[in-house]
Amino acid sequence: MDLYPLALELLLLIEAARTKEDLADAMAIVTPRLGFDYFAMTHHVDILAYEDDAAIHLHNYPAQWADFYASSALGVSDPVHRASHMTGIGFQWARIPHLIPLTVQDRRVFSLGREQGISDGFTVPSNIPGELFGSCSFATIAGKAVPQERLLLAQIVGGFAFEAARRLWTGRGESFGERKAILTDRQRECVLWATRGKSDWEISQIVKISEETVSRHIRHACERYGISKRISLVGLTLEDGTLTITDINRRRYTPFWE
Repeated sequence: MDLYPLALELLLLIEAARTKEDLADAMAIVTPRLGFDYFAMTHHVDILAYEDDAAIHLHNYPAQWADFYASSALGVSDPVHRASHMTGIGFQWARIPHLIPLTVQDRRVFSLGREQGISDGFTVPSNIPGELFGSCSFATIAGKAVPQERLLLAQIVGGFAFEAARRLWTGRGESFGERKAILTDRQRECVLWATRGKSDWEISQIVKISEETVSRHIRHACERYGISKRISLVGLTLEDGTLTITDINRRRYTPFWE
């Protein structure tokens, strides 16, 4: 079977979503077309601890299971979520014991899920440095096999769907236009060296400017992010993509303009 036309149809359906409700409706159509019965897109956190819908949480699981899941804060300890932190590609739940060691509690979670009619599933990780880890999962009802012939399609659609959720929850993505840099190149350079543990004097020797100028660049960087402590720059610059973990870990000095 040629899955390309189906893939295109499903991706366009997800891309057309302009609200969270639209995305939920789209996923309700997409999920059975992939051969599954349930979907869940969520950040791996205690959902009840996040106010104002700050964390992604969208699903069509049975209400009783969803209530138990949230009240037990399983978003943090869920073995499916923990396994997704160990790989960058989608995986069938049957493979989870090969990704992480299962505890007695993990096995109980799977057992309780089966009691609620959730049999097996396939999860696509979304692990972006500087952001909450998340995933898009598709699951089948009890007694129904995972559609092996559509797992590659589920990988593509799941990744695309979670990115659509990111866009709607955070206001990021192409649909919101080009994002402008918050920091100048020189400010970014000074902040980078500060995140590597360098003092203002050490930074001044590396980038060949005065220590006072370094301090001013970092102070202005803080002002642009609306913060007062430079240590907060680490998380904020990672979160918006100004810096990456690779930037911080790289030791060779290369000016940004080269």
